[in-house]
Order: sequence, then structure tokens, then C-alpha cells
Amino acid sequence: MGFFEFAKVLMVVYNLLILVGGGGLIAVGFWLRLTGDVLGSNALGVFSINAINTIKVDIYFIVVGIIMVLLGFLGCCGAKKESKCLLIMFFSIIVIIFISELTLGMFALAYSTHIKTFLSSWGKPVLQDQYGRDFHFTSLWNMTMTKLDCCGFNNYTDFIGSYYLKHYGEIYHPSCCENTTFICNLENAQNSMIPGCFAWILRSLDERLYILGAVAAGVGGIETGAMFVSLYLFCYLDKDAS
Repeated sequence: MGFFEFAKVLMVVYNLLILVGGGGLIAVGFWLRLTGDVLGSNALGVFSINAINTIKVDIYFIVVGIIMVLLGFLGCCGAKKESKCLLIMFFSIIVIIFISELTLGMFALAYSTHIKTFLSSWGKPVLQDQYGRDFHFTSLWNMTMTKLDCCGFNNYTDFIGSYYLKHYGEIYHPSCCENTTFICNLENAQNSMIPGCFAWILRSLDERLYILGAVAAGVGGIETGAMFVSLYLFCYLDKDAS
């Protein structure tokens, strides 16, 4: 078997991997869509909801995944039929996808840093002003603190001087105290030192970015190999035709 035949087989293998990679991106997209609230959107209020609605990362992954599945079939057909038209079409599309994935990766990295910086300065003032004042905001935070076993944004000190304590007495949310037998007051909260929800949110974001990065790196490696092989097959057929 000559190198050209080997390249054809390699092209088919790469496209099968692209099919699998596309399926993986679709799965990740639906996973993000189903677990959007686990990213902390319920606890972060309007900012996080607007951010998620603007970026639509889940939709991006699903669409790119579907395109990659179709692209896998296109590449297999181009290699099997030795069609220059299909091969150059395959190469052009996969280059565009590869560049768009790199762009999204850089954007996600920059945006995650922006989120962390923004939230670190934004969380406490908003919590002090809105908790106990806005019913929806208060309900979301109560649910978050109960579910995650966390207290406030950083810790119990976020509530000191807040609207809630001024108008409802010096009583903290039960999640701020380990011992729920007694009233959760300042002394009980100080002794408990329950961590804030911000640490959990950062950990959750980092875990998801790691998963997304690993999937994107694997798919990108497959795409790079497929680009070189498809370009070689096209050049070989073009040279043979001339």
C-alpha cells in the first residue's frame, strides 16, 4: 500500500474521530444546557442570567457538534471518491471551525477572569443591599445557601451592616451556623465560620472550564490532523490530474 492509499485510510480514521468528537461536543452542549443553574446563576442574580443569555455557549457547542458530524461524512466521501471538490470543501470548513473554536477558547478564558474579578467586588455590596429587600433575590440566595451549605458571598461578615440585619434583627440564615439548635446569631456564626458561596462558584466554574478545555483540545488535535491529510490528498490529486 502506497502513501496515498495510507493517507486515504488515515483520512477515514480522522473523520470517524471527528464524528465522535462532534457527538462529544453535542453531548457537552446539552450538558451545559441542562446544568446551567449549577454554574451559580441562581445565586448571582441579573448579571449571570444576562451573561448566560448573551454567550449561549451551550448552543454554540451543539451547532458546532452537528456541523462536525456532517463534516465527518463529507471527509469520508471525499477520500473514498477521491474528489478534489469535496476535499477542498472539507479543508476550508474545518479551518473555519478550528479558528472559531480557538476564538471561543480565548474568549472563555478572558471572560472567566473578568467574571471572577467582577464578582469579587460586586457580590458583597449587592448582597448587603438586596438581601431581605428584594423577595426574589432573597429567595434565590436562601435556596443557594441551604443547598450548598455556604453563608453569604465570602462568609457571615457580608451580612454585618446589611439591610437584612438592620430591619429583621441580628438573626442570620440557618446555613451560617453549624449548630442549628440555637438561634443563628452573630456569636454562633463567628464560632461556625461557614465558608461563603463565592468559593463554591469559583470551584464550579473552574471544573467546567477544565472539562470544556479538555474536550476542545482533543477535538482540535483531531481537526489539525484531518486538515493536513485532506490538504495532502487534494494536492496529490491535483498534481496527478495535471
